[in-house]
Amino acid sequence: MLFNSFHFLLFFILVTTLYFSISHKWRWLLLLVSSCYFYMAFVPIYILILGVTIVIDYFAGISIEKATDKRKKVFLIISLIANIGVLAIFKYYNFINDNLSFLLKGFALDNPIPYLSILLPVGLSFHTFQAMSYTIEIYRGNQKAERHFGIYSLYVMFYPQLVAGPIERPQNLLYQFRQNHQFDYDRITSGLRLIAWGLFKKVVIADRLSILVDKVYSSPSQHDSSSLAIATIFFTFQIFCDFSGYSDMAIGTARIMGFNLMKNFDRPYHSKSIDEFWKRWHISLSTWFKDYLYIPLGGNRVAIPRWYLNLFVVFLISGLWHGANWTFIIWGALHGLYLILGNMTSAFRHKINKVLHIDKFNFLKILSTFLLVSFAWIFFRADTTISALYISKKIVLGIPEILQKIATFNYNYEAMNLGLKSPDFLLSILLILIMEMVHWLSGKNSLSTFFMKLPFGVRWVTYFTIVWAIIYLGVFENRQFIYFQF
Repeated sequence: MLFNSFHFLLFFILVTTLYFSISHKWRWLLLLVSSCYFYMAFVPIYILILGVTIVIDYFAGISIEKATDKRKKVFLIISLIANIGVLAIFKYYNFINDNLSFLLKGFALDNPIPYLSILLPVGLSFHTFQAMSYTIEIYRGNQKAERHFGIYSLYVMFYPQLVAGPIERPQNLLYQFRQNHQFDYDRITSGLRLIAWGLFKKVVIADRLSILVDKVYSSPSQHDSSSLAIATIFFTFQIFCDFSGYSDMAIGTARIMGFNLMKNFDRPYHSKSIDEFWKRWHISLSTWFKDYLYIPLGGNRVAIPRWYLNLFVVFLISGLWHGANWTFIIWGALHGLYLILGNMTSAFRHKINKVLHIDKFNFLKILSTFLLVSFAWIFFRADTTISALYISKKIVLGIPEILQKIATFNYNYEAMNLGLKSPDFLLSILLILIMEMVHWLSGKNSLSTFFMKLPFGVRWVTYFTIVWAIIYLGVFENRQFIYFQF
């Protein structure tokens, strides 16, 4: 069920109305049944996979809490194997098999292992990581095992963040299912504003940008360097609006019912370094990898070569988490290299800054970070590694031509055949600028506080403007959220 569908609108209204109408003691059951229905709206049979891992982790959590030190680790390993095993079969089996076939072909051998014709369950990586955090936190002594099977199931399946996060920790979410959330007008209006903003980013900005991006990236050889650069910049904003739009709607939906989900994005394209970018982008995932992989590997508390290796390994695995394709692995490797090179050259850059005072120009740092991130997105978006290499090479070699066109305004947009008509192309740019202006304002002061201080009439004009924009400017083609595939 897509957040940007009429189906979800009816579902949301019905579930929320029932939630505040029934007794508190039955709300967990309503939310669990609703979450099952929400997930089964995609591929119904896959609810069984989720059910099996829930049962395993539920009993593993209790066993870890009761066990002695040595047995604790055994039960934790059983839980992790179950979760990673499901992920490996559905997400990585055919990828591994493809690469094995390629290797065997070099020795003139056939691969005897059969391929599996299976669909990837929606949001598998997200609820797998959330389930893993539960047993890990019990093992570390930071969380007591949940005895109520229904509430634990709801922790894994809570529909607002089930398929694309935020990836919550048990100590942040489990206790909230026992709280009696009352109807609160201010909280509900706050949640509705967040939903509207997220929906605006998704259907008005992201889905409009995707028309051009899909057109160019589907046949990159038919487009020049300028077109490829435009499509790449558009994708940079498309994936942000698409994913952060989902997160906003998830957080807003939960907030209306009284649940607080963690912030997942914090104006990432205003970052002044790659390190800062990863503190602002997909925060629930980056902190997951930090707490459960980077720090256990030793983090930065080891020798410098080992520290660099830790960084690189974490980002390689992060890339693989996103998809069973070498393009994602290269994307992760690029970000790992960015961080390593940034640390290696920090002393040199500090000396340059003392002479040229470049560090005083935040815009240059933001722009350079944005361009590095955008370049890496090429590998994330391209269908194949060959296509990504072609696009990146053509853009890099075409930089002089692109700069010349910008300086002389020598663009014949209609002749570029990018899939968007000229008015829609200009509207897309305007929408991006408006969004970034909102982000800039929110960085100066709390935008919510500022907004609520405005006169009643101004607030409602703003509400109607956003709703009007969603209805009349939105692209309603039931486009799936990008991160649903992960």
